Amino acid sequence: MNAFNRLILIILALLLFAVPVVVLLMYLGYLPAGIVDQYTGYRGAAQAIGGISASDLTTGTRTVIAIIGALVALVALLLLLRELTFGPRVLRSTVMDDTPGRETVITANAVKTLAESAAREVGAESPSSSLASDKDSYVVFTRIQVPHSNNYTELAARARENIQRVLRDQGVPLKDVEVTVRGSTS
Repeated sequence: MNAFNRLILIILALLLFAVPVVVLLMYLGYLPAGIVDQYTGYRGAAQAIGGISASDLTTGTRTVIAIIGALVALVALLLLLRELTFGPRVLRSTVMDDTPGRETVITANAVKTLAESAAREVGAESPSSSLASDKDSYVVFTRIQVPHSNNYTELAARARENIQRVLRDQGVPLKDVEVTVRGSTS
């Protein structure tokens, strides 16, 4: 989704969530109606639909309106949370080969396992990988611990090269590999 669409979706979700909350806060008396009207001009909109009276509505109609309002607020909250989730987005799986009869898909967990195993091959200890997606390729972040007697920089470079080699040999679409040394093992 491009940035403009995301911005519009965030604004819509905020509005769908904020309007019912502000109305509820006004109803409960936490926000003075005059101040809210000063900033939003809601009284003009309320007067436009002012012919509707709560006493004219039946209990069934009120229940339906309440359920619809709750669903709208829930959908708005879900949309907002979906857009504001923290952390990189990761493809669950990626097509490695789309040749008819030889279709091959690799999952994100398999990519993480391959990266961790490749780091272990060169002597890294306790590797831990996470992924991010950039279009149809992966960015691999691997954190390793280095045995006390080894050179941190050399092992990190070897781990990076080996992870790249192993993933490319397996046909994994790869954009970048970052290796971070967390410290030495005791």
